[in-house]
Amino acid sequence: MRDLATLPKAHLHLHFTGSMRRETLLELADAHGIRLPHALLDGDPLEVPADSRGWFRFQRLYDAARACVRSEEAMRRIVAEAAEDDAAEGSGRLEIQVDPTSYAPFVGGITPALEIVLDEARRASAATGVEVAVVVAASRLRHPLDARTLARLAARYAGDGPGEVVGFGLSNDERRGNTDEFAPAFAIARRAGLASVPHGGELLGADHVAEILAHLAPDRLGHGVRAAEDRRVLDLVVAQGVALELCPASNVSLGVYAEPDHVPLPTLLEAGATVALGADDPLLFRTRLVAQYEVARHVHGLSDAELADLARASVRASRASEATQRRLLAGIDAWLASPE
Repeated sequence: MRDLATLPKAHLHLHFTGSMRRETLLELADAHGIRLPHALLDGDPLEVPADSRGWFRFQRLYDAARACVRSEEAMRRIVAEAAEDDAAEGSGRLEIQVDPTSYAPFVGGITPALEIVLDEARRASAATGVEVAVVVAASRLRHPLDARTLARLAARYAGDGPGEVVGFGLSNDERRGNTDEFAPAFAIARRAGLASVPHGGELLGADHVAEILAHLAPDRLGHGVRAAEDRRVLDLVVAQGVALELCPASNVSLGVYAEPDHVPLPTLLEAGATVALGADDPLLFRTRLVAQYEVARHVHGLSDAELADLARASVRASRASEATQRRLLAGIDAWLASPE
């Protein structure tokens, strides 16, 4: 078997705070005198069912980590280290997701918060060779008008290169808020040429996927794994060319599936879905990008040729330039042609 860490790939589902190294979190907490929940320091902080109590536990831990990010220096460190970690795992393109609202109080507003992330993304790209672009995400827990504000902000920095905004997302508990009320924000983003990349179809089932398809016109769907529960919805996903950002570790840790082999990756692939594997929140799920490919190999039995196809799908689903895509696809071909 070939080394999955040397397989070129794109990483399309990684959250800003959730990408943080455990050591970084500990240093930031210590600097601000913050006492972290014990669970954040455990080997596996989650392993909870995906009901309201389970999600509450996840959100509580995520919020505790985010509360430690209180300066421009900390924000820059997170972006730089995320790029370094991706480079070590063969990622040539990272589209990291951030809601600048969360960090605005510490750096003078949502515009400076986003500009800090974009500036460091350019620096990190030059330092690591990983092209780092940004997805701006609104939260389902806030008013849809806030989402429109973020969409307008994202549109000002739209592009496809390092340090530019490539997409607009909608994150947090997908059981909250009305999906259709966020449609105007996504329309703003689409007019600016941004990819539509909302979350959905993890805590809720195929009906929620269909709802997002109808109202938000996604180019990619964060998770979307439960489209497998309804062949009609899954066929719609395939027909509309919507890529699924699959995060197996997240699915199991949140209790969506009891075991890694229950994640319906083979069903999605057999139906012709475009699947891009992502790590989601390594700080909480304790696994990074290569580990998701290892699940595909060792649990679902994918061959190296099939793993190369997954990597190709991630590159083609990215918003990287044609030149970057050609370079990464050529690297995937070379990886597959190399000796085992």
